[in-house]
Amino acid sequence: MIKKFLLGVALVLSGTLFGQSTVKLKQDIIAQIEQEQSALIDVSDKIWAAAEIAFQEEVSSETLIAYARSHGFEVEVGVADTPTAFVATYGSGKPVIGILGEFDALPGISQKASPKKEPLQAGAAGHGCGHNLFGTASLGAAVAVKKLIEAGKIKGTVKFFGTPAEEKFFGKLWMARAGLFDDLDVCLDWHPADQIEADVQSSLALVDFKVEFFGQTAHASADPWNGRSASDALELYTHGINMYREHIQPTVRIHYHIQDGGQVVNVVPDYSRIWVRVRDTKREGMQEVYERVQAMAEGAAILANVDYKISLISGIHEILPNRVGGAAVQKNLETLGDISYTAEETAFAHKIQEATNKPKIGIDGTVKPLRETLEHPGGGSTDVGDVSFIVPVVRLGVATAPKGTPWHSWAVVACGGMSIGHKGMLYAAKALGMTMVDMFKNSKLRAAVKAEFKERKGDYVYKGLLPEGPPPIGQQ
Repeated sequence: MIKKFLLGVALVLSGTLFGQSTVKLKQDIIAQIEQEQSALIDVSDKIWAAAEIAFQEEVSSETLIAYARSHGFEVEVGVADTPTAFVATYGSGKPVIGILGEFDALPGISQKASPKKEPLQAGAAGHGCGHNLFGTASLGAAVAVKKLIEAGKIKGTVKFFGTPAEEKFFGKLWMARAGLFDDLDVCLDWHPADQIEADVQSSLALVDFKVEFFGQTAHASADPWNGRSASDALELYTHGINMYREHIQPTVRIHYHIQDGGQVVNVVPDYSRIWVRVRDTKREGMQEVYERVQAMAEGAAILANVDYKISLISGIHEILPNRVGGAAVQKNLETLGDISYTAEETAFAHKIQEATNKPKIGIDGTVKPLRETLEHPGGGSTDVGDVSFIVPVVRLGVATAPKGTPWHSWAVVACGGMSIGHKGMLYAAKALGMTMVDMFKNSKLRAAVKAEFKERKGDYVYKGLLPEGPPPIGQQ
């Protein structure tokens, strides 16, 4: 059935359906982004400097909100019981086209805009995933589209979603539960990368949970037989997980972080805590492993003669790709063409690659062809996956760092605070805005995007994987 949609996509994307009017509208988008270039760089740099982690993104959120309001958007702040989440809306009626914007940083990778490892503030956070660029480019595209709605050139509603805590707690889950994406016809999304492409790949489904063990303290030398060690249970548990790795599918990933293994060496610890994460390319495979590693926690508790507790933090779906939307993105990327870099930017990239032991091949600013959608892709996870089970999500990636740069590292932080990142951000804003024009103007394209979404989703009824109650704001 998917092939049927793809067979007809060439017709949907033909010039006769788009009409010559979209060419001028896309030129208007490009001109608007270029007019706002300095302002967008300022917004991005302010978020880059603030570098705030999950649910603490006060400066970052306020910076984007102020920019949206200055351009006439109506902003609802603190949505889904999350102080830093917001929705900025302009226009009325159908279609309703959304765009996602992230802005949280990662702990411990503070870095100056320098090609050598040099923290801006030792131990502080940094934008090692480029989210300072992400949220800014998406809002820049939304503002450019708003100008067209305001001028009467397109009709409908544009919504920008300020989505916090993607890196840790997955803030979009609570926004999804609040129904914030339910009225969208199509949603757009992008992510900083080391190349330019329409993104038609899935991601990994994921579940996060904590295991706590409760024992009995005792003197570790005088009377250890009176103790029941929560640390013993934790070690038994991690040993079980590590033995299990040999017997799981190669698509599965299991990570853990020991948060508390005891406080002092001469006390048998009565408490331990571990954060565990399970991933797989499909939520069904993830669920199977999740159930098994939960059973292992009980086994470890029995062996150590302690009590235990498992607490769900949250979980996310894999992304439902959309090739029809990807083909529309591809056309716009090819219209924009490649990104060119100065000799200084290339030299910066070479130093980054040298410092991270990567080949000194510079930055890849070429537009890649539309790839085949893989059944079992590698890579990471994102709460965009949950949005993609509610509404069709059309995605792209744009180069904001040198080829092969380790992601979630100081090297990406460095590039996000200077012109390499800025160029990618502005390019993404243009590509997003142009694709939004297609979604507003071409009803047949929207219908085809929705048809593929329905086919891929099938009869599955979306339900978010998260505990009852508000998001875990203030928790570690």
